[in-house]
Amino acid sequence: MAVLKFRVYVEEDNGIYRDIVIQTSQVFQELHSCILQAYAFDQKHQATFYRSNENWQRGRQISLEKYDRPYRVDPLIMADTVIGTEIKDTNQHFIYEYDFDKNWIFLLELIGINKDADPRKAYPYISRTEGIGPQQYGNKSILSDQFIDIEEKYDLDKNAEGFENEGGNEEDEDTDTGEDSYADDL
Repeated sequence: MAVLKFRVYVEEDNGIYRDIVIQTSQVFQELHSCILQAYAFDQKHQATFYRSNENWQRGRQISLEKYDRPYRVDPLIMADTVIGTEIKDTNQHFIYEYDFDKNWIFLLELIGINKDADPRKAYPYISRTEGIGPQQYGNKSILSDQFIDIEEKYDLDKNAEGFENEGGNEEDEDTDTGEDSYADDL
C-alpha cells in the first residue's frame, strides 16, 4: 500500500508545520483527526478540506458532514472519501479549514510518496513537528506550556559559568582601586 507524506502549515506562518504520513487507502476523516492531534486541538467543531493547487485556490470540498450553507456542488464526505482518490498530481495541495467561527486555516502540501507502507507503523502518524503551534482558544496564559518547557530546558541561573557583569565579576565592583573618581574632583 502506498504512503503519502503531507506537510501541514499554519496559514499565517510557514515556519510552523507538522509532517503527517498516511496511507492512500485511508479516508480524509483520519487525516482530519491527525491534524487536530498534531496541533493539540479538540474535535468539537466543523471542518472541511478543499482540493487546491499551487496558488492555494479552493476547489472541491471534502467536509466532515454536509453543513447548512450554500454549495456550488455538494461536498464529498470525509468518512467516505479515500485520500488516494483525490491525489491528482505529485505536488497535490489541500486547504483545511477548522472551526468556521474561529476560521483556522491549514495548508497541506504533498511532499513525499512511498510505494510501501512500514508494517511496524500505525497510520496516520506525525513524523515531524516544527515550531510551537497556536493555542486553539487564544492564549491560556502569556506563555504556553510548550514554551515554558523549552525555557526550563535552557534555564541558566545568574551565577552560571560564562556570565559576568560588564568590566569583571561582582567581587571586582566592591574593591576600591585607589583611583579618585570624577565626583571627588568637584
